[in-house]
Amino acid sequence: MNHYETVFILNPVLSETQIEETVKKFEDFLINNGAKMVAKENWGLKKLAYPIQHKKSGFYHLFEFTAPGEAIEPFELEFRRDERIMRFLTVKLDKHAVAWAEKRRTKLKTKA
Repeated sequence: MNHYETVFILNPVLSETQIEETVKKFEDFLINNGAKMVAKENWGLKKLAYPIQHKKSGFYHLFEFTAPGEAIEPFELEFRRDERIMRFLTVKLDKHAVAWAEKRRTKLKTKA
């Protein structure tokens, strides 16, 4: 099982329930394909560095999970098929990135 991190940007015109449904859809997709969620974060509405699909902002979400390597390709294909997703990026984390992500999560918990 490899450790991955995915950041995706949702269309800013979506309602709160549509955003929750979309995030739940992708979380369920991962779990059904043998992944185990480590963490998920909602970064909220952020201004984009450049327009994407004529939009200047988007809702950012982060998933951190462990999954077998063969689960990533269908996961990314599902992102491409969904018109609510403007951009996504999945990165395989090495041991240093996993340690950094853990440190970042604990720092966020102490702030809250």
